[in-house]
Amino acid sequence: MLEVRDLSISFRTGGGRIAVTRRLNFNIQPGERLGVVGESGCGKTVTGLSVLRLLPESHTRIDGQILFEGQDLAHLAEPQMQAIRGRRIAMIFQEPMTALDPVFSVGEQIAEAYRTHFPVSRQEARERAIDALARVGIPLPQRRVDEYPHQFSGGMRQRVMIAMALICEPKLLIADEPTTALDVTVQAQILDLLQDLSRKARSALIVITHDLGVVARYADRVIVMYGGRVVETAAAADLYARPSHPYTRGLMASIPRLDGDTGRRLVPIEGQPPDLSALPPGCAFAPRCRQAQDRCRAERPALREFAPKHFKACFVDD
Repeated sequence: MLEVRDLSISFRTGGGRIAVTRRLNFNIQPGERLGVVGESGCGKTVTGLSVLRLLPESHTRIDGQILFEGQDLAHLAEPQMQAIRGRRIAMIFQEPMTALDPVFSVGEQIAEAYRTHFPVSRQEARERAIDALARVGIPLPQRRVDEYPHQFSGGMRQRVMIAMALICEPKLLIADEPTTALDVTVQAQILDLLQDLSRKARSALIVITHDLGVVARYADRVIVMYGGRVVETAAAADLYARPSHPYTRGLMASIPRLDGDTGRRLVPIEGQPPDLSALPPGCAFAPRCRQAQDRCRAERPALREFAPKHFKACFVDD
């Protein structure tokens, strides 16, 4: 359904261009759930926004291909992209309070997404919005359709965003940190809802997150990003059973496990994420890696398959 080939994204700044992703390659099949994991600033959200061409074109340069059902979105004319956004590909944004317009009711905003792509009356679109609110578990949708974003809790606002994204039954759904700032109970409800609705619609789902617990439960396959590159990718079960890249292992060691030793101390990843404007010549993770070798600091490792369908960009254990 979606294939990203050699995707490099850079922004123009006062000091020149800064590359935020470098030669990304990944794909997603119909009905598949793909998790994209990494620290803040690794390029996760920028990658998701680039698929929908939501980055400011005046300051952004996109090289490579973003192939969606055979069409290269990276170089598609804007009128054609407008027909795809919301209809065939939809996105749930990170913070619903800023993504939703405070001066319009949630029903108007959901109905607008539907009327943009289908020639229906306002009443038909309103009825569709009520049905969408009911599907995402909002009680009394006939009444709440006329309420405003500030009248909803954080979890309910996220449900509204999901309703808006799914109302046109897109083939691909991109969820950017869909559970940020929600308590763990609401997080589970939102993710279960996303999983259930995407399965029923047979929509592919890309979940962008820093939470390894989220992808462990909800993703079929995982991409781990660092410094604008993919450093490891594998099926979720394989990645959690055999994390290979030192960065992935570091992420695993820095979070508590329910099935682990309760007396074990968590091990943080020392140092800071890299400055994308001044990456080291070798592996971007080398300054923070306890296993780094001279080769790691001088040469950038390529992503390679070291086990069936399990790839990593690392010289360790070579």
